Amino acid sequence: MEEYRLELRNVSKSFGEVQSLQNIDFKLGRNEIVGLLGDNGAGKSTLIKIITGYHQPTSGEIFFNGQKVDHLTVPKARELGVETVYQERALAELQTLWRNIFLGRELCNSFGFLDIQRMRDETHRLMTQSMGFTSHAVSPDSKVGKYSGGEKQGVAIVRALFFNADIVILDEPTMGLSLKETAKLVSFVNSIKEAGKSAIFIDHNILHVYNVADRVVVLDRGKVAGEFMTQHIGLTELMDKMVRVAETGSLN
Repeated sequence: MEEYRLELRNVSKSFGEVQSLQNIDFKLGRNEIVGLLGDNGAGKSTLIKIITGYHQPTSGEIFFNGQKVDHLTVPKARELGVETVYQERALAELQTLWRNIFLGRELCNSFGFLDIQRMRDETHRLMTQSMGFTSHAVSPDSKVGKYSGGEKQGVAIVRALFFNADIVILDEPTMGLSLKETAKLVSFVNSIKEAGKSAIFIDHNILHVYNVADRVVVLDRGKVAGEFMTQHIGLTELMDKMVRVAETGSLN
């Protein structure tokens, strides 16, 4: 069990008479990217809200690094190293890069004052070393609004990694991005793995997930309909299986 950063066992979630998740088994290994696929209503958002502590499961067990966690909350999930990068990006576009990276979690010096120079230096280091920005293309004092959609997602990923996220959840990160921006984002996602971290990549577009994920989990109507190692299945075959799941609710 300790080989997994996260494990859900037999997790179900009901909202009144509506069964959103049914007996979900889900694992996320160390230094692994798992793609989470499924149509609207498949249960992806509910599953993520359970992992991030926003919802409590109706039944089932949750483990982090082999240790069972009861009554998971949002602060507890963050303490355990879970950070989410939402499709809206949650960035202040009129603020500078360094302010966005440290927004709400500013660094202070020994006198309790904001250590602006340290935050600027850390921002430059993170963007150039972790995200692969060229030195002339990034300035800690640049307004975030000047960057492309893919680069803004990169900023959000940098923020998650700096604050010691072991699990980065990417919630529809390619939404509204151009092909070029999406390609940039995929390279940023690869940097999560290079940093020795793990990620859950949620997306409707199979191509985006397939190109970056080690493993793909398919949800349908609140159940795990299939699980595949991307190195063992071709993209066309995976797409055919997704169509079959959407039409029949089963891979058989």
